Amino acid sequence: MRKNNHTKPKKKFRSIHISSTLSMSLVLFLVGLVSLLLFVARDISVFVKENINLSIILDDDINSSYTQRIEKYLTASPFVKSVEYVSKEDALKDHIASLGENPKEFLGYNPLKASLEVKLKANYANPDSVASIEAKLKAFEHIDRIAYQKDMVSLVNENVKKVSWVLLGFAIVLLIVSVALINNTVRLGVYSNRFLINTMKLVGATHWFIRKPYVISGILNGLIAAIISLLMLTAMVYYIMFEFGMTGMMIDPLTLVIVSLIVIVSGIVLTSTSSYFAVGRYLKMKTHDMYYV
Repeated sequence: MRKNNHTKPKKKFRSIHISSTLSMSLVLFLVGLVSLLLFVARDISVFVKENINLSIILDDDINSSYTQRIEKYLTASPFVKSVEYVSKEDALKDHIASLGENPKEFLGYNPLKASLEVKLKANYANPDSVASIEAKLKAFEHIDRIAYQKDMVSLVNENVKKVSWVLLGFAIVLLIVSVALINNTVRLGVYSNRFLINTMKLVGATHWFIRKPYVISGILNGLIAAIISLLMLTAMVYYIMFEFGMTGMMIDPLTLVIVSLIVIVSGIVLTSTSSYFAVGRYLKMKTHDMYYV
């Protein structure tokens, strides 16, 4: 009979411990998911911006040395990611391949001009920077015109800003909710030991001596919850990639490392801090007050 009564509190405590760890892992899963979305959105915006094409159309009478001079200037510029020279013949081949017609057949000559196809770095792929770059390039001779999709540049930047603000707002709200949920979960676990904390205080144990095992337990719980949440996040990412045929999409390894660190650090810091303050609450209470909380 005594054995059954002794095992009931242990089972109850184990049940609370497991449920609190699972609750924290779900919260950390959401933290990791939003963090991953923020970084993936950033990587996609960089990819889109760096694939906006800036075409420098050259005059027909330009010589190769002057072309190389312009190309050398572009290659050394901080705003250029890559430069590719497209000759008149290559431009004609691309035109035939894309439209299926050869203008040389009915005009008698090749009307297309040679060009330098420039891809800008993401930080410079905005209307103001492109306008400044265009002004600098006009200082060179033998440049017929500079062509780029102004509407596309503006549209990409506007959409990136909107998505970034939405995700950032969602991340802030989720962070507040996460702190509240994890704090309540930890406080619930400490609540069941409030009389034990009071007994230790009455026999003269220091505050840190009482707090230490709960803080260590909080760190371990946070680490376990973070590992569970990362496993869930990995499974979800692989499921989405294979279910929707996105196997070719690669996530930057550095992004995965940063997201993992965010989840692990969040789990450890939030649970240990919550444990520290939750125990502190009962250290300040008088014995008779613990019956009414």
